[in-house]
Amino acid sequence: MKDAKRLHSLMSGAFLLLSGMPLAALADNTGGPTVRQLNLHPPVTKIAEEIYSLHNLMLIICLAIFIAVFAVMFYSIIKHRKSVGHQAAKFHESTTVEIAWTIVPFLIVIGMALPATKTVVAMKDTSNADITIKATGMQWKWGYTYLAGEGEGINFLSNLSTPRQQIVNAEAKGEHYLMEVDNPVVVPVNKKIRVVLTANDVIHSWMIPSFGVKQDAIPGFVRDTWFKAEKIGTYRGQCVELCGKDHAFMPIVVNVVSEEDYKAWVDGKKKEMAANVDDPNKVWTIDELVQRGEKVYTSNCIACHQANGKGVPGSFPALDGSAIVTGPKKANIDIVLHGKAAMPAWQSVLSETEIAAVITYTRNHWSNKASENIVQPADVLAAK
Repeated sequence: MKDAKRLHSLMSGAFLLLSGMPLAALADNTGGPTVRQLNLHPPVTKIAEEIYSLHNLMLIICLAIFIAVFAVMFYSIIKHRKSVGHQAAKFHESTTVEIAWTIVPFLIVIGMALPATKTVVAMKDTSNADITIKATGMQWKWGYTYLAGEGEGINFLSNLSTPRQQIVNAEAKGEHYLMEVDNPVVVPVNKKIRVVLTANDVIHSWMIPSFGVKQDAIPGFVRDTWFKAEKIGTYRGQCVELCGKDHAFMPIVVNVVSEEDYKAWVDGKKKEMAANVDDPNKVWTIDELVQRGEKVYTSNCIACHQANGKGVPGSFPALDGSAIVTGPKKANIDIVLHGKAAMPAWQSVLSETEIAAVITYTRNHWSNKASENIVQPADVLAAK
């Protein structure tokens, strides 16, 4: 009786929780999940279309087998029941039946495997790509580098852009809650895009359902996949490999645009990157470094070390009061450059100025009062 009351209370609480959710959280997410979605996402690539068709074919075959098996079973139970005078048959084996139930399933499996194999082989064919993009998974964001094709040399980090106030329920959820980023991947429509995947720390997984793409990113390994989107739009996915406490906060967003818009984006992005390149020999004031370092910390470090610098006990060390942060700056620079344990190596992701800024910020923030309280980009360059 007590268990029944407890179950009733839990169900009532769940209903009240759902009924009190903002309508925005229950609305369709453009390019992503939709309300009451029961099937796969609408496909926008040939591979996704084939996956969708195979999915439906397998369901039909399974349904046919289900109906056939249960029809025979219920017919036998009802027609040959004891109450109408039937006696149990006494036999040990039937060669004909055994041959039939071996050959028929074999033929069914072959019939299912042939179209599936064709699609799997096509999924692995990453040759003749128009553009190659490297995607690097890290806790908890994605780094992208355009390796070949138009846009070669472009690189950026892609972080969750959902405001923290929405995550802690301090304000209403937005339309793209937990499915939006500050820097989406941009690709042209009707072009074959090869995605090369690896990871800095633990296993992640890059997935866009509408593309029919899902590939693991494994530290120390390079794997690849591809897609060719045939419809302009914004498409959303997520890391689908459990990768730590903020696993739910590393979405993937791909904007598929026209060729003209893609050329414009490439030009704009390269100009933006050129404008952001700093002279590593420039001497910055401590106030300038702290101000810039706060932005770098918020974008890249806050998920692990927290806004208060206390870290996560047992997982990520505290920076507030840390002997490394308050000690000689050389050791501090080396850890940020080369990483340690779960911390990735930032030397290939952040510039010398960004690394100098974030180190200076942490050495002069919270309760930290380091004796060597300023790190210049030239110090980072020398350590490299």
